[in-house]
Amino acid sequence: MYTIKSYVFPESLEEADELLHRDCRNNAVLGGCCWLKLGRRRIRWAIDLTRLGLDQIEVKDGFLELGACITLRQLETHPAVTARFDGLLGESVSHIVGVPFRNCATVGGSVFSRFGFSDLTCALLALDASVVLYRGGEVPLAEFMASPIAFDDILLKVRIKDDGRRAAYQSVRRSATDFPTLAVAVSCLDGRWKVSVGARPGRAVQAEEAARCLNDGRGPEAAGVAAGAELTFGTDLRAGADYRKKLAAVLVRRAAQTCIERENKG
Repeated sequence: MYTIKSYVFPESLEEADELLHRDCRNNAVLGGCCWLKLGRRRIRWAIDLTRLGLDQIEVKDGFLELGACITLRQLETHPAVTARFDGLLGESVSHIVGVPFRNCATVGGSVFSRFGFSDLTCALLALDASVVLYRGGEVPLAEFMASPIAFDDILLKVRIKDDGRRAAYQSVRRSATDFPTLAVAVSCLDGRWKVSVGARPGRAVQAEEAARCLNDGRGPEAAGVAAGAELTFGTDLRAGADYRKKLAAVLVRRAAQTCIERENKG
């Protein structure tokens, strides 16, 4: 659990940033607060962003924009999200814990924390998304995921090019509402592929060789084998490294095949 000394609702992003930088180590930016329950932390100033208009889903300038304070449940139900990318985003979060939890957990908390078990970051990587930070500006999600975790900036939104790409998601869980044992997302646009693998149990990453196999026309089977070979996998209470490696090959193959079938159906 966590403890909070002072809780504040800033009136602007400028004020939120100023409060954060008074003590980046001990102050924290909050949205739904769900993920804080997974660890132990003493917070001096809790900076709640929920009154700053970051709870909007917008389609503009050729992008789908997801505000940091929208909930995972909104990804499942909002028409602007469900109508795009074959419902990939909603599908990716639909098994996380339960509806009451998803009504509180936010996109910002899920993405900014870069949890290894995050279904959402895996799905967003396959869509070639970017994040918009208050100080850092717009950064490709793949670059953001690979960077060290720091608490000196504020995530404002996630941006995804509204390009009509086909997509598919696959995951394996020990039970329906458990975190994933392994997660895979695949997308295709004009014959160019993206493949991402998460819950390895490390952070989600793009599987470049697997995507290359698909780009070269070698097919889903070869892509699955490539993903299992190119990525590293670890062992935890949910599964061993060898099992995850074999699982990656199967899930990448299935997701790629689903994409192909959807593309053929138009």
